[in-house]
Amino acid sequence: MIVGIGVDLVDIERFERTIARTPKLLVRLFSPAERMLKPRSLAARYAAKEALIKALGGSDGVHWTEIEVTPEASGRPWFTLTGSTADVVAARSITTLHLSMSHDAHLATAYVVAESAQGRGIAEEGAA
Repeated sequence: MIVGIGVDLVDIERFERTIARTPKLLVRLFSPAERMLKPRSLAARYAAKEALIKALGGSDGVHWTEIEVTPEASGRPWFTLTGSTADVVAARSITTLHLSMSHDAHLATAYVVAESAQGRGIAEEGAA
């Protein structure tokens, strides 16, 4: 059952200017492995983290550096969650997070769907 959806769009040039103006943001927002990436990839990861927070319904207990976007062998992006952020996701009975990211021209975007195995969907309730 889908329990949350989040989407975010980032202007890559604006993101780059913000990071240049405030370099400490890199440490606050990204894991050490992520900090090595190009700005357009960082912008997409920022969008992914924002979209995750939206899918969760808020940022209580969520910490940016506990959310890492890591690629699978196929290249598919995946969230690796640690600390209290992982605890928040588990407490909300979220079993799967689906992530799609893209960057093109001057924009980076991400879309997240949070899914739970618990509960009943609307279609199931009507059939009962």
